[in-house]
Amino acid sequence: MSPFPPKLQDAVEEVLPSLKKDGVSVYYVSTTSNTEGVDSFLDKVDEMSGEPVPESWRSEVTFSTPALYIYTSGTTGLPKAAMINHYRIWYGTGLSMVSGFRSDDVVYTTLPLYHSAALMVGLHGCIVSGAAMVLRKKFSASQFWDDCRKYDVTVIQYIGELLRYLCNTPPKPNDRDHKVRVALGNGLRGDVWREFIKRFGDIQIYEFYASTEGNVGFLNYPKKIGAVGRVNFLQRKIVHYELIKYDVEKDEPVRDENGFCVRVPRGEVGLLICKITQLTPFNGYAGGKSHTEKKKLRDVFKKGDVYFNSGDLLTIDHENFIYFHDRVGDTFRWKGENVATTEVADIMGLVEFVEEVNVYGVPVPGHEGRIGMASIKMKENHEFDGKKLFQHIVDYLPAYARPRFLRIQDTIEITGTFKHRKVTLMEEGFNPTVIKDTMYFLDDTAKTYVPMTEDIYNAISNKTLKL
Repeated sequence: MSPFPPKLQDAVEEVLPSLKKDGVSVYYVSTTSNTEGVDSFLDKVDEMSGEPVPESWRSEVTFSTPALYIYTSGTTGLPKAAMINHYRIWYGTGLSMVSGFRSDDVVYTTLPLYHSAALMVGLHGCIVSGAAMVLRKKFSASQFWDDCRKYDVTVIQYIGELLRYLCNTPPKPNDRDHKVRVALGNGLRGDVWREFIKRFGDIQIYEFYASTEGNVGFLNYPKKIGAVGRVNFLQRKIVHYELIKYDVEKDEPVRDENGFCVRVPRGEVGLLICKITQLTPFNGYAGGKSHTEKKKLRDVFKKGDVYFNSGDLLTIDHENFIYFHDRVGDTFRWKGENVATTEVADIMGLVEFVEEVNVYGVPVPGHEGRIGMASIKMKENHEFDGKKLFQHIVDYLPAYARPRFLRIQDTIEITGTFKHRKVTLMEEGFNPTVIKDTMYFLDDTAKTYVPMTEDIYNAISNKTLKL
């Protein structure tokens, strides 16, 4: 019998003819194989010598030689294979070194090894520092701290919503009974950060900003809650990054009368771009030149210059702290204003019956832009309270940013790196005849969220109900 799940075997067998046609060798991680054309791998490993690999085998390998391909997480579309060379792996290990990985550390990772956080920062960080690594096949919020106690874990890795899931577990008397001193990751929202350290103890959180294929990154070394980094004089000498004005509606950077991009003033939101140079290269994606070209911005501040387009909106405050604002595809425009989904989700996440929330914009027939909608997962044993949520949203959000539609879901779909998927939800919109989930509509007159009905939907479509 094979030790892998049959569904995985089926998937491999389905594409096997095309793989063979391309000359791809396929192995099962097992000692035997019961599929013709697929070899076994573990028996070959057992036969290998334990001696170091001869240097001649890697004599032609340089820092710019491809080391591996990592697929981007696919939050806004299909994943793409980013080319990672050896220099880039070293770059990734820098984050583990700056956040203080030591040889006596035990690093706990529940993230997939096919993404950069676990592989480049975590695994390679352990190789460089000599730390031990504890891998869990699948993240489990209920088992997380028991694992940390069992294996004497001192460093944890997080990404996206992972720490929120830990905060949503029922409190236990031994919540602070662990040896974890450092948490390293990205995508941690300010409200969760405060709640996490309040509940689980004084853990040093190193939040960073980076992307698999990008040529710019930041680390919040002063550990300011909510920030992803700070403007650093030395970094700016080498890494030429800027925040530029971005038109959310047209989905492109704003250009002046000379056709050049415009830097945003301090405190304003802008698109992060970074000049492509020898020291800050952009290696692009495997296979599709068009994907690589799409991420390049040309003639930015002068003719002929080329910048990497991060696709992320950030802001730098007057104390030089850098904050992640939203992804370009996630921010939407309503009533002439930009709505940042991350910001709205932060506010909604503070309501006690909300366990998880995914905010996005949906088109409305006959209206410009997109209107706010939120998918909510309720906390167990909690009831939805439309009045309470309405009051909270009115207190904290301007009228244009308030989600007009809510969709209650049992599970909120995420990518392999715990980022919310939005594309399908945006396409499905707010039609109650199509969506079977419970939905609510923000009723300004009643000062509450009321159940969404076909009558409300038709009134919006006929423009008899004004949004």
